[in-house]
Amino acid sequence: MTDETTRDPGQHGSGESGVSADSPWTQSEAPGGSPWTPGGAAAQHSPWEQGGGVALSHARAGFWPRFGASLIDGILLGIVFAILVAVAKGAGNAIGTFISLAYFAYMEGGPKGQTLGKQALGIRVVDISAGGPIGYGRAIVRWLGRIVSTIPLLLGYFWMLWDPQKQTWHDKMASCLVVKT
Repeated sequence: MTDETTRDPGQHGSGESGVSADSPWTQSEAPGGSPWTPGGAAAQHSPWEQGGGVALSHARAGFWPRFGASLIDGILLGIVFAILVAVAKGAGNAIGTFISLAYFAYMEGGPKGQTLGKQALGIRVVDISAGGPIGYGRAIVRWLGRIVSTIPLLLGYFWMLWDPQKQTWHDKMASCLVVKT
């Protein structure tokens, strides 16, 4: 009797690679033979390289890390906003709002999917189906969704506490998840 660690890939009985979908073992090098290693297919690639629901396998960021990241981002943007309002009065409000939109769109929609607060807390925004960046357009939708999440006494933010995917309303609007890095 052979076990998975010594079995030849051709004997496994699952297509060309010999790896079944439920097997926790993957071949650690290119075809040509090498020992089987534990870790599953997800261990070989980063979440940015895989598609097909990879984000669903990542640990979700909980309430407190997300709250901490929002607090850090809020303090940073609040300082900028206060300076703009002090200097430019009414126009400072409009400029500050635009800077907030640009900050979140660029940082969350970019390749890293992280604002400075999210970087500090080790979390990131990813596409719900592919696990990669959400892009700038959906980051803008997510930013606008924050307004909707805030209107009914922050209910859209607290929604993550009982949502099975730990999504806020603005996460749902942008089809994304916040996961641990």
